[in-house]
Amino acid sequence: MPSSSPLLHQIILLFILVSLHIHHVTMATHITIFFVVIIILIFNGHTNGLLHGLNEGQVTDTTMHRVDCKGDVEMEDDAWMMVQKSGNQFVVNNQPFYVNGFNTYWLMVFAVDNSTRGKVTQVFQQASDVGLTVCRTWAFNDGQWRALQKKPSLYDEDVFKALDFVVSEAKKFNIRLILSLTNNWDAYGGKPQYVKWGKEAGLNLTNDDDFFSHPTLKSYYKSHVKASFLFKRTLYTVLNRVNTVTNMTYKDDPTIFAWELINEPRCESDPSGDKLQEWIEEMAVYVKTIDPKHLVEIGLEGFYGPSTPNKVQYNPNTYAQQVGTDFIRNHQVLGVDFASVHIYADSWISPSISNDHIAFTKSWMQSHIDDAENYLGMPVVFSEFGVSKKDPGYNESYRDNLISTVYNTLLDSAKKGGSGGGSLLWQVFPDGTEYMDDGYAIILSKSPSTSSIISRHSTRLTLFNSLCKWKCHWGCKKKHEFDGGFHFLDEL
Repeated sequence: MPSSSPLLHQIILLFILVSLHIHHVTMATHITIFFVVIIILIFNGHTNGLLHGLNEGQVTDTTMHRVDCKGDVEMEDDAWMMVQKSGNQFVVNNQPFYVNGFNTYWLMVFAVDNSTRGKVTQVFQQASDVGLTVCRTWAFNDGQWRALQKKPSLYDEDVFKALDFVVSEAKKFNIRLILSLTNNWDAYGGKPQYVKWGKEAGLNLTNDDDFFSHPTLKSYYKSHVKASFLFKRTLYTVLNRVNTVTNMTYKDDPTIFAWELINEPRCESDPSGDKLQEWIEEMAVYVKTIDPKHLVEIGLEGFYGPSTPNKVQYNPNTYAQQVGTDFIRNHQVLGVDFASVHIYADSWISPSISNDHIAFTKSWMQSHIDDAENYLGMPVVFSEFGVSKKDPGYNESYRDNLISTVYNTLLDSAKKGGSGGGSLLWQVFPDGTEYMDDGYAIILSKSPSTSSIISRHSTRLTLFNSLCKWKCHWGCKKKHEFDGGFHFLDEL
Protein backbone atom coordinates (compact mmCIF):
# COMPACT_ATOMS: atom_id res chain seq x y z
CA MET A 1 0.00 0.00 0.00
CA PRO A 2 1.53 3.36 -0.99
CA SER A 3 2.17 5.83 1.81
CA SER A 4 -0.07 8.89 2.15
CA SER A 5 1.31 12.11 0.76
CA PRO A 6 2.91 14.92 2.81
CA LEU A 7 0.24 17.26 1.35
CA LEU A 8 -2.49 15.13 2.90
CA HIS A 9 -0.73 15.24 6.25
CA GLN A 10 -0.52 19.04 6.00
CA ILE A 11 -4.24 19.29 5.20
CA ILE A 12 -5.12 17.12 8.19
CA LEU A 13 -2.80 19.07 10.45
CA LEU A 14 -4.30 22.35 9.26
CA PHE A 15 -7.83 21.16 10.03
CA ILE A 16 -6.84 20.12 13.53
CA LEU A 17 -4.78 23.21 14.32
CA VAL A 18 -7.59 25.48 13.19
CA SER A 19 -9.94 23.60 15.48
CA LEU A 20 -7.59 23.92 18.42
CA HIS A 21 -6.88 27.62 18.05
CA ILE A 22 -10.39 28.95 17.39
CA HIS A 23 -11.66 29.08 20.94
CA HIS A 24 -15.10 30.52 20.31
CA VAL A 25 -16.34 27.59 18.23
CA THR A 26 -18.67 25.08 19.82
CA MET A 27 -17.77 21.54 20.80
CA ALA A 28 -19.98 20.40 17.93
CA THR A 29 -17.66 22.22 15.54
CA HIS A 30 -14.63 20.48 17.05
CA ILE A 31 -16.32 17.12 16.63
CA THR A 32 -17.30 17.98 13.05
CA ILE A 33 -13.69 18.83 12.20
CA PHE A 34 -12.60 15.56 13.82
CA PHE A 35 -14.90 13.57 11.56
CA VAL A 36 -13.82 15.58 8.50
CA VAL A 37 -10.27 14.46 9.20
CA ILE A 38 -11.44 10.85 9.46
CA ILE A 39 -13.33 11.20 6.15
CA ILE A 40 -10.20 12.56 4.45
CA LEU A 41 -8.28 9.55 5.65
CA ILE A 42 -10.98 7.20 4.40
CA PHE A 43 -10.84 8.70 0.93
CA ASN A 44 -7.09 8.36 0.99
CA GLY A 45 -7.59 4.62 1.39
CA HIS A 46 -5.55 4.15 4.53
CA THR A 47 -8.17 3.59 7.21
CA ASN A 48 -10.76 1.48 5.42
CA GLY A 49 -9.81 -1.53 7.50
CA LEU A 50 -9.86 0.42 10.74
CA LEU A 51 -13.23 2.06 10.16
CA HIS A 52 -14.74 -1.18 8.90
CA GLY A 53 -13.70 -2.79 12.16
CA LEU A 54 -15.24 0.03 14.18
CA ASN A 55 -18.51 -0.02 12.25
CA GLU A 56 -18.88 -3.75 12.56
CA GLY A 57 -18.13 -3.63 16.28
CA GLN A 58 -15.27 -6.05 15.85
CA VAL A 59 -11.62 -5.99 14.90
CA THR A 60 -10.47 -7.42 11.59
CA ASP A 61 -7.01 -8.71 10.81
CA THR A 62 -6.27 -5.46 8.98
CA THR A 63 -7.36 -3.44 11.97
CA MET A 64 -4.98 -5.21 14.24
CA HIS A 65 -1.86 -3.82 12.59
CA ARG A 66 -1.26 -0.83 14.84
CA VAL A 67 -1.75 2.44 12.99
CA ASP A 68 1.46 4.37 13.26
CA CYS A 69 1.47 8.15 13.47
CA LYS A 70 2.13 8.56 9.75
CA GLY A 71 -1.26 7.05 9.02
CA ASP A 72 0.03 3.78 7.58
CA VAL A 73 -1.94 0.72 8.58
CA GLU A 74 0.78 -1.86 8.03
CA MET A 75 3.69 -1.98 10.46
CA GLU A 76 6.69 -1.13 8.30
CA ASP A 77 10.19 -2.18 9.28
CA ASP A 78 11.27 1.41 9.82
CA ALA A 79 8.47 1.77 12.40
CA TRP A 80 9.72 -1.27 14.32
CA MET A 81 11.87 0.78 16.64
CA MET A 82 12.81 0.50 20.30
CA VAL A 83 10.11 1.38 22.78
CA GLN A 84 11.34 4.29 24.87
CA LYS A 85 10.11 6.29 27.82
CA SER A 86 9.31 9.99 27.52
CA GLY A 87 8.34 11.33 30.91
CA ASN A 88 5.44 9.26 32.17
CA GLN A 89 4.58 7.70 28.81
CA PHE A 90 5.91 5.04 26.47
CA VAL A 91 6.80 6.17 22.97
CA VAL A 92 7.90 4.60 19.70
CA ASN A 93 9.57 7.03 17.32
CA ASN A 94 8.41 9.85 19.65
CA GLN A 95 4.77 8.83 19.28
CA PRO A 96 2.58 7.41 22.09
CA PHE A 97 2.55 3.66 22.68
CA TYR A 98 0.02 2.23 25.11
CA VAL A 99 0.42 -1.41 26.10
CA ASN A 100 -2.37 -3.94 25.62
CA GLY A 101 -0.78 -7.29 26.22
CA PHE A 102 -0.69 -10.68 27.87
CA ASN A 103 1.43 -13.22 29.68
CA THR A 104 2.35 -16.67 28.37
CA TYR A 105 5.28 -17.75 30.52
CA TRP A 106 6.13 -21.14 28.97
CA LEU A 107 6.92 -20.14 25.37
CA MET A 108 10.64 -20.98 25.48
CA VAL A 109 10.08 -24.45 26.93
CA PHE A 110 7.39 -25.25 24.34
CA ALA A 111 9.64 -24.01 21.52
CA VAL A 112 12.34 -26.55 22.39
CA ASP A 113 10.32 -29.50 21.05
CA ASN A 114 9.06 -29.55 17.47
CA SER A 115 5.88 -31.27 18.65
CA THR A 116 4.90 -28.24 20.78
CA ARG A 117 6.66 -25.41 18.95
CA GLY A 118 3.55 -24.69 16.88
CA LYS A 119 1.72 -23.58 20.05
CA VAL A 120 4.07 -20.57 20.22
CA THR A 121 3.02 -19.47 16.75
CA GLN A 122 -0.62 -20.20 17.54
CA VAL A 123 -0.76 -18.06 20.67
CA PHE A 124 0.98 -15.16 18.92
CA GLN A 125 -1.47 -15.44 16.00
CA GLN A 126 -4.54 -15.51 18.25
CA ALA A 127 -3.24 -12.66 20.41
CA SER A 128 -2.47 -10.58 17.34
CA ASP A 129 -5.97 -11.21 15.98
CA VAL A 130 -7.46 -9.38 18.97
CA GLY A 131 -4.87 -6.60 18.87
CA LEU A 132 -2.56 -7.58 21.72
CA THR A 133 0.87 -6.03 21.15
CA VAL A 134 3.08 -7.04 24.08
CA CYS A 135 3.80 -10.45 25.64
CA ARG A 136 5.60 -11.10 28.91
CA THR A 137 7.39 -14.44 29.11
CA TRP A 138 10.23 -16.21 30.89
CA ALA A 139 13.75 -15.93 29.51
CA PHE A 140 14.97 -18.32 32.20
CA ASN A 141 14.67 -21.92 33.28
CA ASP A 142 17.21 -22.70 35.95
CA GLY A 143 18.28 -26.26 36.70
CA GLN A 144 14.89 -27.74 35.80
CA TRP A 145 13.49 -29.92 33.01
CA ARG A 146 14.51 -28.38 29.69
CA ALA A 147 16.67 -25.93 31.62
CA LEU A 148 18.19 -22.98 29.83
CA GLN A 149 20.84 -22.74 32.54
CA LYS A 150 21.80 -26.22 33.67
CA LYS A 151 24.39 -25.01 36.15
CA PRO A 152 25.91 -21.59 36.79
CA SER A 153 27.21 -20.33 33.45
CA LEU A 154 26.44 -23.63 31.70
CA TYR A 155 23.69 -23.28 29.09
CA ASP A 156 21.77 -25.63 26.82
CA GLU A 157 22.15 -24.30 23.29
CA ASP A 158 18.99 -26.06 22.11
CA VAL A 159 16.95 -24.20 24.71
CA PHE A 160 18.66 -20.94 23.80
CA LYS A 161 17.71 -21.57 20.17
CA ALA A 162 14.14 -22.08 21.35
CA LEU A 163 14.23 -18.61 22.95
CA ASP A 164 15.64 -17.28 19.67
CA PHE A 165 12.59 -18.74 17.92
CA VAL A 166 10.20 -17.10 20.40
CA VAL A 167 11.76 -13.68 19.80
CA SER A 168 11.75 -14.05 16.03
CA GLU A 169 8.20 -15.41 15.95
CA ALA A 170 6.90 -12.53 18.08
CA LYS A 171 8.26 -10.07 15.53
CA LYS A 172 6.29 -11.78 12.74
CA PHE A 173 3.07 -10.87 14.54
CA ASN A 174 4.19 -7.36 15.59
CA ILE A 175 4.29 -8.43 19.23
CA ARG A 176 6.97 -7.08 21.56
CA LEU A 177 8.34 -9.05 24.51
CA ILE A 178 9.00 -8.31 28.15
CA LEU A 179 11.61 -10.91 29.09
CA SER A 180 11.86 -11.86 32.74
CA LEU A 181 15.31 -13.00 33.83
CA THR A 182 14.60 -15.05 36.94
CA ASN A 183 11.89 -15.92 39.45
CA ASN A 184 11.36 -15.27 43.14
CA TRP A 185 9.57 -18.62 43.32
CA ASP A 186 10.84 -22.14 42.69
CA ALA A 187 8.89 -22.56 39.44
CA TYR A 188 11.46 -22.80 36.65
CA GLY A 189 14.24 -22.72 39.25
CA GLY A 190 14.50 -19.08 40.20
CA LYS A 191 15.89 -17.71 43.46
CA PRO A 192 15.81 -21.08 45.31
CA GLN A 193 17.84 -22.75 42.57
CA TYR A 194 20.53 -20.05 42.71
CA VAL A 195 20.82 -20.56 46.47
CA LYS A 196 21.00 -24.32 45.94
CA TRP A 197 23.85 -23.81 43.49
CA GLY A 198 25.58 -21.59 46.03
CA LYS A 199 25.34 -24.27 48.70
CA GLU A 200 26.70 -26.84 46.27
CA ALA A 201 29.67 -24.52 45.79
CA GLY A 202 30.34 -24.57 49.54
CA LEU A 203 28.73 -21.26 50.54
CA ASN A 204 27.20 -21.03 54.02
CA LEU A 205 23.69 -19.87 53.13
CA THR A 206 20.75 -19.92 55.51
CA ASN A 207 17.67 -19.11 53.40
CA ASP A 208 16.56 -18.24 49.90
CA ASP A 209 16.73 -14.51 50.62
CA ASP A 210 20.51 -14.84 50.73
CA PHE A 211 20.15 -14.55 46.97
CA PHE A 212 19.72 -10.82 47.56
CA SER A 213 22.14 -10.13 50.39
CA HIS A 214 24.86 -12.69 51.20
CA PRO A 215 28.24 -10.88 51.19
CA THR A 216 30.03 -13.75 49.48
CA LEU A 217 27.45 -13.98 46.72
CA LYS A 218 27.67 -10.22 46.20
CA SER A 219 31.47 -10.40 45.99
CA TYR A 220 31.10 -13.24 43.50
CA TYR A 221 28.85 -11.04 41.39
CA LYS A 222 31.49 -8.33 41.30
CA SER A 223 34.52 -10.51 40.64
CA HIS A 224 32.87 -12.60 37.93
CA VAL A 225 33.89 -16.01 39.27
CA LYS A 226 31.97 -19.24 38.83
CA ALA A 227 29.43 -19.59 41.63
CA SER A 228 29.26 -15.84 42.21
CA PHE A 229 28.17 -14.91 38.75
CA LEU A 230 24.89 -16.77 38.99
CA PHE A 231 22.53 -13.97 38.12
CA LYS A 232 24.94 -11.56 36.45
CA ARG A 233 26.31 -14.23 34.12
CA THR A 234 22.76 -14.97 33.03
CA LEU A 235 22.25 -11.31 32.20
CA TYR A 236 25.50 -11.08 30.31
CA THR A 237 24.75 -14.19 28.31
CA VAL A 238 21.12 -13.40 27.51
CA LEU A 239 21.55 -9.70 26.72
CA ASN A 240 24.55 -10.34 24.44
CA ARG A 241 23.01 -13.36 22.78
CA VAL A 242 23.03 -13.27 18.96
CA ASN A 243 19.71 -14.68 17.77
CA THR A 244 20.37 -17.70 15.56
CA VAL A 245 17.19 -17.01 13.57
CA THR A 246 17.43 -13.25 13.02
CA ASN A 247 21.20 -12.81 13.46
CA MET A 248 20.45 -9.84 15.72
CA THR A 249 21.87 -9.35 19.20
CA TYR A 250 19.13 -9.37 21.84
CA LYS A 251 20.26 -6.04 23.25
CA ASP A 252 19.81 -4.46 19.78
CA ASP A 253 16.43 -6.03 18.95
CA PRO A 254 13.36 -3.72 19.10
CA THR A 255 11.18 -6.83 19.49
CA ILE A 256 12.26 -6.82 23.12
CA PHE A 257 10.16 -4.24 24.94
CA ALA A 258 11.97 -4.50 28.27
CA TRP A 259 14.01 -6.64 30.65
CA GLU A 260 12.45 -7.65 33.95
CA LEU A 261 14.93 -8.25 36.77
CA ILE A 262 12.90 -10.87 38.64
CA ASN A 263 9.31 -12.03 38.77
CA GLU A 264 7.56 -10.95 42.01
CA PRO A 265 10.60 -10.39 44.25
CA ARG A 266 10.03 -10.68 47.98
CA CYS A 267 12.54 -10.63 50.82
CA GLU A 268 10.54 -11.62 53.87
CA SER A 269 13.65 -12.01 56.02
CA ASP A 270 14.05 -8.23 55.92
CA PRO A 271 10.71 -6.37 56.22
CA SER A 272 12.61 -3.06 56.23
CA GLY A 273 13.22 -3.60 52.52
CA ASP A 274 16.89 -2.65 52.67
CA LYS A 275 18.24 -5.97 51.37
CA LEU A 276 16.04 -6.01 48.31
CA GLN A 277 16.60 -2.29 47.72
CA GLU A 278 20.35 -2.76 47.55
CA TRP A 279 19.98 -5.68 45.16
CA ILE A 280 17.69 -3.67 42.84
CA GLU A 281 20.11 -0.75 42.88
CA GLU A 282 23.00 -2.98 41.89
CA MET A 283 21.24 -5.06 39.26
CA ALA A 284 19.31 -2.27 37.51
CA VAL A 285 22.52 -0.35 36.90
CA TYR A 286 24.31 -3.54 35.86
CA VAL A 287 21.70 -4.32 33.20
CA LYS A 288 21.90 -0.77 31.90
CA THR A 289 25.69 -0.95 31.56
CA ILE A 290 25.25 -3.96 29.27
CA ASP A 291 22.17 -2.76 27.44
CA PRO A 292 21.42 0.98 27.66
CA LYS A 293 18.93 0.79 24.78
CA HIS A 294 16.14 -1.29 26.31
CA LEU A 295 13.82 -0.39 29.15
CA VAL A 296 14.24 -2.08 32.53
CA GLU A 297 11.61 -2.89 35.14
CA ILE A 298 11.82 -4.76 38.44
CA GLY A 299 8.87 -7.19 38.37
CA LEU A 300 7.23 -6.05 41.62
CA GLU A 301 3.70 -6.84 42.74
CA GLY A 302 3.22 -3.24 43.89
CA PHE A 303 2.99 -3.52 47.68
CA TYR A 304 3.64 -0.36 49.67
CA GLY A 305 6.32 -0.54 52.36
CA PRO A 306 7.91 1.29 55.29
CA SER A 307 8.98 4.37 53.30
CA THR A 308 5.34 5.34 52.70
CA PRO A 309 3.31 4.58 55.84
CA ASN A 310 0.48 6.76 54.49
CA LYS A 311 0.15 4.40 51.53
CA VAL A 312 -0.04 1.01 53.25
CA GLN A 313 -3.81 1.48 53.58
CA TYR A 314 -4.02 0.64 49.86
CA ASN A 315 -2.34 -2.74 50.35
CA PRO A 316 -4.71 -5.71 50.10
CA ASN A 317 -3.77 -6.92 53.60
CA THR A 318 -1.38 -6.16 56.46
CA TYR A 319 0.95 -9.00 55.46
CA ALA A 320 1.76 -7.22 52.19
CA GLN A 321 3.85 -4.59 53.97
CA GLN A 322 6.01 -7.27 55.61
CA VAL A 323 7.43 -8.93 52.49
CA GLY A 324 10.41 -6.62 52.02
CA THR A 325 9.15 -4.69 49.00
CA ASP A 326 8.45 -0.95 48.87
CA PHE A 327 6.72 0.24 45.70
CA ILE A 328 7.78 3.89 45.60
CA ARG A 329 11.25 3.48 47.09
CA ASN A 330 12.08 0.50 44.86
CA HIS A 331 11.11 2.37 41.72
CA GLN A 332 13.16 5.46 42.51
CA VAL A 333 16.29 3.49 41.67
CA LEU A 334 18.62 4.62 38.91
CA GLY A 335 18.20 2.39 35.86
CA VAL A 336 14.55 1.49 36.44
CA ASP A 337 12.43 2.92 33.62
CA PHE A 338 8.86 1.99 34.48
CA ALA A 339 6.84 0.56 37.34
CA SER A 340 5.22 -2.85 37.50
CA VAL A 341 2.16 -3.85 39.52
CA HIS A 342 0.15 -7.08 39.77
CA ILE A 343 -3.55 -7.40 40.61
CA TYR A 344 -4.83 -10.55 42.33
CA ALA A 345 -7.75 -9.68 44.57
CA ASP A 346 -8.78 -13.34 44.70
CA SER A 347 -5.38 -14.34 46.11
CA TRP A 348 -4.77 -11.34 48.34
CA ILE A 349 -8.22 -10.56 49.77
CA SER A 350 -10.44 -13.63 49.53
CA PRO A 351 -10.84 -16.49 47.05
CA SER A 352 -14.62 -16.08 46.83
CA ILE A 353 -15.76 -13.78 44.04
CA SER A 354 -17.02 -10.46 45.37
CA ASN A 355 -17.80 -6.95 44.20
CA ASP A 356 -15.25 -5.88 46.79
CA HIS A 357 -12.63 -7.25 44.41
CA ILE A 358 -13.70 -4.80 41.71
CA ALA A 359 -13.62 -1.90 44.17
CA PHE A 360 -10.13 -2.96 45.30
CA THR A 361 -8.93 -3.20 41.70
CA LYS A 362 -10.06 0.37 40.98
CA SER A 363 -8.44 1.88 44.08
CA TRP A 364 -5.26 -0.23 43.73
CA MET A 365 -4.81 0.87 40.13
CA GLN A 366 -5.60 4.53 40.70
CA SER A 367 -3.24 4.76 43.66
CA HIS A 368 -0.34 3.39 41.61
CA ILE A 369 -1.16 5.50 38.56
CA ASP A 370 -1.17 8.61 40.76
CA ASP A 371 2.10 7.61 42.44
CA ALA A 372 3.80 6.84 39.13
CA GLU A 373 2.85 10.31 37.91
CA ASN A 374 3.37 12.36 41.08
CA TYR A 375 6.36 10.64 42.71
CA LEU A 376 8.10 8.54 40.08
CA GLY A 377 7.60 10.39 36.80
CA MET A 378 7.31 7.13 34.87
CA PRO A 379 4.69 4.87 33.29
CA VAL A 380 3.20 2.01 35.25
CA VAL A 381 2.22 -1.31 33.67
CA PHE A 382 -0.19 -3.65 35.43
CA SER A 383 1.83 -6.59 34.26
CA GLU A 384 -0.30 -9.39 35.71
CA PHE A 385 -4.02 -9.37 36.38
CA GLY A 386 -6.79 -11.93 36.21
CA VAL A 387 -9.17 -14.15 38.12
CA SER A 388 -9.13 -17.92 38.56
CA LYS A 389 -11.89 -20.15 37.25
CA LYS A 390 -11.28 -22.21 40.41
CA ASP A 391 -12.53 -19.40 42.69
CA PRO A 392 -15.86 -20.01 44.46
CA GLY A 393 -18.59 -18.11 42.65
CA TYR A 394 -16.55 -17.61 39.47
CA ASN A 395 -18.32 -16.94 36.19
CA GLU A 396 -17.17 -15.52 32.89
CA SER A 397 -19.32 -12.42 33.33
CA TYR A 398 -17.32 -11.51 36.42
CA ARG A 399 -14.04 -12.01 34.56
CA ASP A 400 -15.27 -9.74 31.78
CA ASN A 401 -16.24 -7.13 34.36
CA LEU A 402 -12.78 -7.29 35.93
CA ILE A 403 -11.02 -6.95 32.58
CA SER A 404 -13.27 -4.05 31.58
CA THR A 405 -12.53 -2.32 34.88
CA VAL A 406 -8.78 -2.53 34.26
CA TYR A 407 -9.13 -1.35 30.67
CA ASN A 408 -11.44 1.56 31.48
CA THR A 409 -9.19 2.76 34.29
CA LEU A 410 -6.23 2.79 31.92
CA LEU A 411 -8.14 4.57 29.17
CA ASP A 412 -9.25 7.25 31.63
CA SER A 413 -5.60 7.76 32.54
CA ALA A 414 -4.56 7.92 28.89
CA LYS A 415 -7.15 10.59 28.15
CA LYS A 416 -5.60 12.79 30.83
CA GLY A 417 -2.02 12.14 29.80
CA GLY A 418 -1.55 10.08 32.97
CA SER A 419 0.95 7.39 33.87
CA GLY A 420 -1.25 4.39 33.13
CA GLY A 421 0.98 2.75 30.53
CA GLY A 422 -0.98 -0.45 29.96
CA SER A 423 -1.76 -3.93 31.18
CA LEU A 424 -0.92 -7.59 30.61
CA LEU A 425 -3.53 -10.32 31.09
CA TRP A 426 -2.55 -13.33 33.14
CA GLN A 427 -2.70 -15.30 30.98
CA VAL A 428 -3.48 -16.21 27.32
CA PHE A 429 -3.19 -19.83 26.13
CA PRO A 430 -3.81 -21.35 22.69
CA ASP A 431 -6.14 -24.29 22.08
CA GLY A 432 -4.88 -27.65 23.31
CA THR A 433 -2.92 -26.35 26.31
CA GLU A 434 -5.66 -26.63 28.92
CA TYR A 435 -3.54 -29.10 30.87
CA MET A 436 -1.18 -26.18 31.68
CA ASP A 437 -3.98 -23.98 33.02
CA ASP A 438 -3.51 -22.70 36.58
CA GLY A 439 -7.12 -21.49 36.54
CA TYR A 440 -6.34 -18.06 35.10
CA ALA A 441 -5.80 -19.01 31.46
CA ILE A 442 -7.93 -17.37 28.77
CA ILE A 443 -8.34 -19.46 25.63
CA LEU A 444 -9.55 -16.82 23.20
CA SER A 445 -11.28 -19.19 20.79
CA LYS A 446 -13.45 -20.48 23.64
CA SER A 447 -14.11 -17.10 25.27
CA PRO A 448 -16.03 -14.96 22.74
CA SER A 449 -17.23 -12.31 25.19
CA THR A 450 -13.77 -11.86 26.68
CA SER A 451 -12.19 -11.77 23.23
CA SER A 452 -14.64 -9.06 22.22
CA ILE A 453 -13.70 -6.90 25.22
CA ILE A 454 -9.99 -7.31 24.45
CA SER A 455 -10.56 -6.44 20.77
CA ARG A 456 -12.59 -3.37 21.67
CA HIS A 457 -9.86 -2.08 23.97
CA SER A 458 -7.23 -2.75 21.30
CA THR A 459 -9.27 -0.75 18.78
CA ARG A 460 -9.62 2.15 21.20
CA LEU A 461 -5.87 2.24 21.83
CA THR A 462 -5.09 1.90 18.13
CA LEU A 463 -7.30 4.85 17.27
CA PHE A 464 -6.08 6.76 20.31
CA ASN A 465 -2.46 6.40 19.18
CA SER A 466 -3.32 7.29 15.59
CA LEU A 467 -5.02 10.56 16.62
CA CYS A 468 -1.61 11.98 17.48
CA LYS A 469 -0.14 12.70 14.04
CA TRP A 470 2.34 15.31 15.14
CA LYS A 471 4.89 15.63 17.93
CA CYS A 472 2.57 16.23 20.89
CA HIS A 473 2.16 14.59 24.28
CA TRP A 474 -1.38 13.93 25.34
CA GLY A 475 -0.55 15.56 28.62
CA CYS A 476 0.05 18.95 26.97
CA LYS A 477 -1.87 22.13 27.74
CA LYS A 478 -4.37 21.50 24.97
CA LYS A 479 -5.40 18.04 26.09
CA HIS A 480 -8.85 19.33 27.06
CA GLU A 481 -9.40 20.34 23.46
CA PHE A 482 -9.63 16.68 22.44
CA ASP A 483 -12.65 15.86 24.56
CA GLY A 484 -14.79 15.43 21.46
CA GLY A 485 -12.41 12.84 20.08
CA PHE A 486 -12.31 11.03 23.42
CA HIS A 487 -16.10 11.02 23.53
CA PHE A 488 -15.96 9.27 20.16
CA LEU A 489 -13.64 6.65 21.70
CA ASP A 490 -16.10 6.14 24.56
CA GLU A 491 -18.80 5.30 22.03
CA LEU A 492 -16.74 2.51 20.43
